[in-house]
Amino acid sequence: MNVTLLASQLMNGLVLGFLFVLIAVGMSIIFGMLGLVNFAHGAFFALGAYLALSLRPFLGFGGALVVAPLLVGAISLIVERTLLRPLYDKEPLLSLLLTFGLALFIEELIRTIWGAAGHPFDTPAFLSGFLKFGPVFVTQYRLAVLVATILILVATWLFLEKTPYGRIVRAGSRDPDMVSMLGINLKRVFMFIFALGCLLAGAAGVLAAPLWSVVPSMAEQAIMPAFVVVVIGGLGSLRGAVVAGLMVGIAVAFTIQFWPVASTSVMYVLMIIVLLLFPRGLFGERWERFE
Repeated sequence: MNVTLLASQLMNGLVLGFLFVLIAVGMSIIFGMLGLVNFAHGAFFALGAYLALSLRPFLGFGGALVVAPLLVGAISLIVERTLLRPLYDKEPLLSLLLTFGLALFIEELIRTIWGAAGHPFDTPAFLSGFLKFGPVFVTQYRLAVLVATILILVATWLFLEKTPYGRIVRAGSRDPDMVSMLGINLKRVFMFIFALGCLLAGAAGVLAAPLWSVVPSMAEQAIMPAFVVVVIGGLGSLRGAVVAGLMVGIAVAFTIQFWPVASTSVMYVLMIIVLLLFPRGLFGERWERFE
């Protein structure tokens, strides 16, 4: 078997996997803190790509990569404050239905503003070449995406693990009542966490734009892999999201190469196998506040 082909597909799988991880980590953070499965997460991913499409002519790719996710985060702040917050003490099904409807609304809003047709999003000129590592050729942009996603994920981990605010977030995800008794405004924390999760989805959308088609339905291409990754890794587990994202990305990349017809279903098969062996996912734990 061609070693070069295998190595190239492994690299493609890593890039795809880290994009899945970046989307899924945001979803996992939101679930861990708010107990909410955000069905609009893929829509925020698509919104990040479309905002970057409009900002790029003025700010360049680098500027769009910074500003577009921040705008997505700002929009999500408004969504949390006006739509989600009144439902926190209501039936959980209401929040699920709201985020599902929000996903449909954002997709239609994208169609209204940018049109239903796809838009080209060229690779930045300074990242348009190839690099050679032994027998393996990889595009500079894919390598840049790999590095950028790793840096964003490391920064997110450092924030959650090493900062006082991150400790508040982790404590609030386990025992929100105790955190409230300490005088901490949990509503403000919830708003920040929802915005952070959506910001990560927006950043993934910008990075994926030159690799995927920038079309309104790209939200659907993101939400299902992200959901599968979160389930495989274990709900609320950041470590699980990273491991599961890489597993799904590599599996999809190799299936595309050797069995293309099964490329869209392989991640679901992987999810079924993992759940049969580990019903809570690879790193899932018992979350008392949800059980």
